[in-house]
Amino acid sequence: MNDMTTADDGFVIGGKTYHSRLLVGSGKYKDLEETRLATEAAGAEIITVAIRRTNIGQNAGEPNLLDVVPPSKYTILPNTAGCYTAEDALRTCRLARELLDGHTLVKLEVLGDEKTLYPDVQQTLKAAEVLVKEGFDVMVYTSDDPLIAKQLEEIGCVAVMPLAAPIGSGLGIQNKYNILEIVESLKVPVLVDAGVGTASDAAIAMEMGCAGVLMNTAIAGARNPVLMASAMKHAIIAGREAFLAGRMPRKRYASASSPIDGTFF
Repeated sequence: MNDMTTADDGFVIGGKTYHSRLLVGSGKYKDLEETRLATEAAGAEIITVAIRRTNIGQNAGEPNLLDVVPPSKYTILPNTAGCYTAEDALRTCRLARELLDGHTLVKLEVLGDEKTLYPDVQQTLKAAEVLVKEGFDVMVYTSDDPLIAKQLEEIGCVAVMPLAAPIGSGLGIQNKYNILEIVESLKVPVLVDAGVGTASDAAIAMEMGCAGVLMNTAIAGARNPVLMASAMKHAIIAGREAFLAGRMPRKRYASASSPIDGTFF
């Protein structure tokens, strides 16, 4: 590696190194072709799939998502979206492992209620403990509570994914100091999950030191999802480079762009 640090520095999840720090969802697109095009435009390596809502082979004769985002090209990240108990989440992860020939990387989310889609942290902790003991590599959606995030790391989760704002809200990062505390406290990758609305939100998350960002609605809900996917790709890269570069200090008063020392008049 040369002496110039770049955004293509990679990060590790479940023992595998990834170079794209943009993780994308596979739902809410108008059809599978748009899913394919947006995923490619995002430059994503990991694509998350809601097992309870998406056919990846369990429904013979129906369109199969894996035909447009094949496991040979992408890391498929099964998620437990729509689960409201630890038991449902466990069942879903086990089904995913069976459908994907022993695949162990999963995204755990256990929701608390249908209105807010906030995580039920107690059920999440319960499910995470069991999944880790069963040999799953668990990426976990959680609240922005730094103490809960630390517990999930201690359980053995391979990545912790706090929400920036409610799922699908597009409100951007509403809890910067909580997210920053989590990033600074944990050794495993911290990825913002939920709340991103546009490219600047993604860039801010990366400037804060997050390992990556996972999004779906911000891309699929745009007027032009494929173009927004490209915008998010560049925002993630720019934000990562800005974090690595280190921003200038904030100052209360102006500072001349050109030094005046040594001027002739």
